[in-house]
Amino acid sequence: MDSWGGAGQLDRCEHQRLDEGWLLAQWAAPDALLLVVDPAGRLDVGDDLAIAERRPEDAFDAQRHYLLGLTGGRPVFVQAGEVTTGAGLRELMPVLDGASRELVVAAVALAQWHRTLPHCGSCGAATVVTTGGMVRHCPACGRDRFPRSDPAIIVAVLDADDRLLLGHQAVWAPGRMSILAGFVTAGESLEQAVHREVAEETGLVLSAVRYVASQPWPFPRSLMLGFVARAAGTEIEVDGVEIEYARWFTRDELTAAVDAGEVVLPGEASIAHRLIADWRAGTSVSLEA
Repeated sequence: MDSWGGAGQLDRCEHQRLDEGWLLAQWAAPDALLLVVDPAGRLDVGDDLAIAERRPEDAFDAQRHYLLGLTGGRPVFVQAGEVTTGAGLRELMPVLDGASRELVVAAVALAQWHRTLPHCGSCGAATVVTTGGMVRHCPACGRDRFPRSDPAIIVAVLDADDRLLLGHQAVWAPGRMSILAGFVTAGESLEQAVHREVAEETGLVLSAVRYVASQPWPFPRSLMLGFVARAAGTEIEVDGVEIEYARWFTRDELTAAVDAGEVVLPGEASIAHRLIADWRAGTSVSLEA
């Protein structure tokens, strides 16, 4: 998760990808890599979850083959298709290095975006792919569509005694708990979304909010923006529909519940895991003014 905090290692080639001849040369490069993403967002992997090394074999098709960019000078493309031995991001991200993690997330995000936008959202006409996969153009009305991310906040809420709030959604497996999250709505700032989501899901009012970090999460196209916050009180009122129950934990209480199998926390691939781990280690972002 920490790999998202610095400069990306993937060169998106914003200017070069406008040149069709340059794109063809990258596709034909002897070290070019093709990643295939299936409808479930899985990629081909080996027994050790290493990304399968697949070389481009077919003739380049701008409507199916999308350039992710260059990593270490190596061209990397992605296409939507079927995989033989597949693994998803939740399995892959904890075991991949930073550069590979960036590649697979970008591959899933771009492939899934193309899958969901075959037609123009304005006039309904079929769109065509341009710019090496970074634009879908509508020949009928002239509009261009670009890959997008939907912002969502996720927040570790602490009380005055430094206890952590965890909730259980009704649709989750028994015992699964996490910190609170939700999408940012139209005309809303990130901080306003934090206050609103916490109030809607638990009835709590916040006295302080601090930004921590972000993480792309292409399920289907979210950008998770992580926060830590202080609650002004401790009385929880869940709606019983989206959030079935929630409770405060001390560090010792959470460790005991996890060890006993009573609570299942988010996996290592997620920013939720990092925010919870920071709190457990006593290294959360300071909420002091």
